[in-house]
Amino acid sequence: MLVDSHCHLDFEDFAEDRTQILERARAAGVQEILIAAVVQEHWARVQALAAENQGIWAAAGVHPNEPEGATPSMDTLLAALAAEKVVAVGETGLDYFRSEGDLRWQQERFARHIAASKTTGKPVIVHTRAAAADTLALLRSEDARAAGGVIHCFTEDWDFARAALDLGFYISLSGIVTFKKSVDLQAVARKLPADRLLVETDAPYLAPTPMRGKRNEPAYVRHVAQFLAELRGEPLAELAQQTTANFHRLFTQAVPA
Repeated sequence: MLVDSHCHLDFEDFAEDRTQILERARAAGVQEILIAAVVQEHWARVQALAAENQGIWAAAGVHPNEPEGATPSMDTLLAALAAEKVVAVGETGLDYFRSEGDLRWQQERFARHIAASKTTGKPVIVHTRAAAADTLALLRSEDARAAGGVIHCFTEDWDFARAALDLGFYISLSGIVTFKKSVDLQAVARKLPADRLLVETDAPYLAPTPMRGKRNEPAYVRHVAQFLAELRGEPLAELAQQTTANFHRLFTQAVPA
């Protein structure tokens, strides 16, 4: 059994065939899926998909690339996190690649999400791009270790990975690790401790080899897992069992019915 620990199944990209996508996921052995929110306006539909489907879990948060005005109040965020089957905060974090100017608003938003994580005990899902030093600094200064979390769609170096692991965080690998050019990331993937590893699709983005160029979907997390198993010299069944156990150790409120 596999878990897609991060996707965006609520996106309009999946509106026409969402039922078939779930069927293909289950046929591929993907029994659980975590849908991460990116904007406050989508929280309700993310939560509805989780409530209506066995094995689907939700997160509530605002992506760092959204405009400054989209930052939710703490009360609003806490109310969303109290909803049924919402097991995590996110996605949130820092992204200096697409944003310019004074980015203190991103840092303040990230800090608010970490505070909500600590208040609720629900782990935080961290997006980081071109902001490695500040991401780690905020995780430390805001004591993100208290509730824990995951660096999703990991693309950083081993020094960053080791620092995140030291903070008690998990590392989630996406289809990027299967790309031929991802030699450095593959080297990191070999070193990651088995009990801190997660797999994800980030669908509809980043379809793994051999599906690259297509719309990504949760079923394709099997390709990520298969690649990692071969890379690490582990049986696929063992890696699937381990990453599923890791998912439930991190997201403790994701309890199958």
